[in-house]
Amino acid sequence: MTFDQRLQKYVDEHPYPLLFATISGAHLYGFPSPDSDYDLRGVHVLPLRDVVGLQPGRETVERSGVDDGLELDLVTHDVKKFFALMLKKNGYVLEQVFSPLVVHTTPEHEELKAIASDCVTRHHAHHYLGFAATQWKLFQKEHPPRVKPLLYVYRVLLTGIHLMRTGQVEANLNHLNDWAKLPYLPELIERKQVGPEKGHLAEADLAFHEQEYERLCRELESAYETSSLPETPSGAAALDDLLVRVRLGDA
Repeated sequence: MTFDQRLQKYVDEHPYPLLFATISGAHLYGFPSPDSDYDLRGVHVLPLRDVVGLQPGRETVERSGVDDGLELDLVTHDVKKFFALMLKKNGYVLEQVFSPLVVHTTPEHEELKAIASDCVTRHHAHHYLGFAATQWKLFQKEHPPRVKPLLYVYRVLLTGIHLMRTGQVEANLNHLNDWAKLPYLPELIERKQVGPEKGHLAEADLAFHEQEYERLCRELESAYETSSLPETPSGAAALDDLLVRVRLGDA
């Protein structure tokens, strides 16, 4: 897949070697609007000297800016920090690993994707329930209510339900709705993609969406209770081995 060369420029100018860099945010979720920025996320590898020496390297690198009208936001973590996050119930980092919108990759990224499947547990449901609650509060605060935070609510809940039932990480709301078949989502996505002029909802719609939010929360809780996913991740040893090889340059 070919991306805007300005994205590649951000990757090329990174101060450390990258294991991977993928696109997250609205582009990954399937509802970018004309003014959506690009969220680049990934993993970098600190040199051994920066890990064991007195002058530590940058565990997290953040950079944002506007390049000829294109708004870009880059966040990467060192391999050790990122791998540790993968062993927690953090669905966000798994979405970055599995994102099909790949700006930069390596053989180690492919290895990491295989290991990431062994990091999925049924307790990732808590991540998505918490994330959905946060997005719902943001949605409720705005008057008039906006489509964007509402789509984030639906995206998060459907990703969680799908993960509990299949063990697969899917972040694209269009693909999720091929399975969920919520009849109101295509119109909401279209309104978000058009831009700000159609990006608000009528107050009369709030009661309906509140019912749907509560219903999908219950569905995610039920999917968690009945999920066949493991209680704990089994990928720790493989992550440790990959970390040592990458850090020593033997991968």
